[in-house]
Amino acid sequence: MSVAGVVAAAAVALVAFFYYSTQPTEAVEQTERSAPLTAATITVHVSGAVQAPGLVEVASSARVADVIAAAGGTTSEASLVALNLAAPVRDGEQVVVPTWEDRSEAVTAGEGRVRLNTASASELEQIPGVGPVLAGRIIEARESIGGFAAVEDLLDVSGIGEAKLAALREHVTVP
Repeated sequence: MSVAGVVAAAAVALVAFFYYSTQPTEAVEQTERSAPLTAATITVHVSGAVQAPGLVEVASSARVADVIAAAGGTTSEASLVALNLAAPVRDGEQVVVPTWEDRSEAVTAGEGRVRLNTASASELEQIPGVGPVLAGRIIEARESIGGFAAVEDLLDVSGIGEAKLAALREHVTVP
């Protein structure tokens, strides 16, 4: 092979190297430009013991604590014991910040029943047949739907069937 042939082969190799080394960057840039946009903010309804109850807009990655902060923070009557401040929130969700009075009434509801929408995990665990795992599932379900509308909504909680619901019915209420 002549010197001119070697130089030509090296030039082709060099051009090919630069061409292919820039392709991934250009492909990523093209993908980023054509990627669908996600909602940067979501709207959450905040009620209860907060300074400014109502609708707030927060980042789509917001947590319960962020929502409370967007509502001006809590009032002096707020009880955050039953809330998971690190729980992520979704668009259209409602966050209810209970008061200490709400919390004390959670167990002393009519006829000594536990209020499903305000009871803490430890209060739910006082119900016969409810341990830490089931109490956590009840609270998770309550937070995901914004509160129970009826005792029968417990059937949507993993681990609660008709028999368990019948046993729980006399111990809980949803005012």
